[in-house]
Amino acid sequence: MPEHARRYGVPAQWLGEGVAKYGFHGASHQFVSERVTAMLGRSVKLVSCHLGGSSSMCAVDRGRSIDTTMGFSPQSGLENATRHGDLDVFAVLYMMERHDWNPEEVRRQLARGGGLAGLSGVEGGDLRDIEAAAANGSRRAELALEVFVYQVKKTIGAYAAAMGGIEAVAFTGGIGENSARLRAACCDSLQFLGIRLETERNQKGNGDRLVSASDSAVAVLALSTNEELIVARRAFSALASSGWYRGA
Repeated sequence: MPEHARRYGVPAQWLGEGVAKYGFHGASHQFVSERVTAMLGRSVKLVSCHLGGSSSMCAVDRGRSIDTTMGFSPQSGLENATRHGDLDVFAVLYMMERHDWNPEEVRRQLARGGGLAGLSGVEGGDLRDIEAAAANGSRRAELALEVFVYQVKKTIGAYAAAMGGIEAVAFTGGIGENSARLRAACCDSLQFLGIRLETERNQKGNGDRLVSASDSAVAVLALSTNEELIVARRAFSALASSGWYRGA
């Protein structure tokens, strides 16, 4: 990422000790970027949406990462199944002082009981369970879905601004790849960016595919990710460059 996207406005000592935005899910976003390039036949300005039990988004400008939602740790950014997502650090300090909690207790609560689980009241924060609870009339579950969708839509808009426009949006991960309902909700009201879904493609298709309408200015794709492949390639490259591997 560019330096200006990695920096936090923290004291200089913190910066000197490595406090910065690192981002996670890099292997997934790299695979998605390469797969979208292959499917569309060209490199594009892409918003990669890895949505699942652990969720993040990445702005990729023709193969180069511009920004991502996860930061110093995977806790920031979108709400995850049990992790809280973006949060004002002073809210944490407030609760610690109010209840005399130690860091380990706060870490446990925010990592295991936050995110979609905390919002919905559905233990584990599995989207399928939350959708079922919402269908059965749970307002908390419905609100959790609304919060999640809102954050995804807001980030797509922000990344369009960061890259000076977008040409493709890709959905992957357990939620992004498999939930037609969520993809539709995330793209709803984004027509001003040139995003238009084709209902039947979105709901009934299988495998890696376009789910956008034929006249959509922005390609929208649903696809599987393969983080293991990217990790294997990097490991092989490291071994080959070190001189350890002497394959034919």
